[in-house]
Amino acid sequence: MTGAAATAKGFLDLAPVAHTSGTVSLPGSKSISNRTLLLAALATGDTTVRGLLDADDIDRMQDALSALGIRVQRIGATRDFVVHGAAGTIPARQAALFLGNAGTAFRPLTAVLALAGGAYELSGVARMHERPIGDLVDALRALGADIRYAGDAGYPPLAIGPGRTGEPERVAMRGDVSSQFLSALLMALPLVTARTRRALTVDVVGDLISKPYVAITTNLMGRFGVAVEQGGWQSFRVPAGARYASPGAIHVEGDASSASYFLAAGAIGGGPVRVTGVGRHSIQGDVAFADALAQMGALVHSGDDWIEASAGRALTGVTIDCLAIPDAAMTLAVVALFARGPTTLTGIASWRVKETDRIAAMAAELGKLGARVDAGADHLTVFPPGSLKAATIDTYDDHRIAMCFSLAALGGVPVRINDPDCVRKTFPEYFAAFRAIAHDSPPPR
Repeated sequence: MTGAAATAKGFLDLAPVAHTSGTVSLPGSKSISNRTLLLAALATGDTTVRGLLDADDIDRMQDALSALGIRVQRIGATRDFVVHGAAGTIPARQAALFLGNAGTAFRPLTAVLALAGGAYELSGVARMHERPIGDLVDALRALGADIRYAGDAGYPPLAIGPGRTGEPERVAMRGDVSSQFLSALLMALPLVTARTRRALTVDVVGDLISKPYVAITTNLMGRFGVAVEQGGWQSFRVPAGARYASPGAIHVEGDASSASYFLAAGAIGGGPVRVTGVGRHSIQGDVAFADALAQMGALVHSGDDWIEASAGRALTGVTIDCLAIPDAAMTLAVVALFARGPTTLTGIASWRVKETDRIAAMAAELGKLGARVDAGADHLTVFPPGSLKAATIDTYDDHRIAMCFSLAALGGVPVRINDPDCVRKTFPEYFAAFRAIAHDSPPPR
């Protein structure tokens, strides 16, 4: 079994990989999948969602919609579903929802349910209860929502009451903690504008991080008939009377964050490695990862539905602002192990409030492989070692740590990945896909 020598409960051993090549069909985007499910649930009419991601985060959203009285029907054995829209209402007036560690479910459902006029309880795993949500709650309370903290102030779990919504015409929200807060609020506002027939504007306080993820939100809202009016990245206006309507059918793009691991494998391991399902016209900001690879020296090509990477000149260390690509930036930290000279990633403060404290976790695991790492509040600098050390990688129940550190096997050393099943969150078949492009002998000359 090339690229994976053995498996056992609790860990996966990856054998050294000499060369990479092949094509990977990407699973659907997590961000697009969960946004689309929720918008389809709130829309008038039925929506066929094609290519929905099969992963834990999506299961949590589907379970929640079912508990809320929204019908989601699978079409045969495919990943296509029909969502029966509830026309801007939530059929179940009370429910208790467990959402695991799915931020793309927890944050938007908080906003929607806070403006829906029912009584709801939202909880998750222990780590979700450590991830801040206070900025979103403050904005919703300013709209008249009744939200109470069931544990520590500023964090889940939450108890939501009917509240009184729709009074102010503007609401302010910080933009420097998580773009999911702004996305969640924007997706929920048509529940108010449709009822009050008054516009609502969100004013962003400070710099907005992860702008491309907000762009995904506004793009999809537009597909469902709500055109958000932007004042740069500082204000977002949902027009009076705006309400969601089904587009009929919508296709979920392949996940650009997941593409990063395979494109990096092509750049490090020779390639070419091609990913399909996402291309140069993607609405996902993480396609910019390919540009960062090219900046480091990789050869990158793309088409409408594919991107391909292979080794070019020797990879060199660079300084990259990763504010727009926080998830794919983790992959760059591992690519840095194979570069000449240090690589500095900036604009990554949001790593602290993800599935784990990713700045601390990445620094610790890169160090096991022999790198020297300088970690700060908003940056990570990786000084690559002369050669990698064999290591056992702890994954902190974080799918992206498990996936990006698989690339260390391209350094000629065995790598053990603890808790490999954490990839179930977004890419259950990741290691099978990695094995398919990993070869234990160099290509023929």
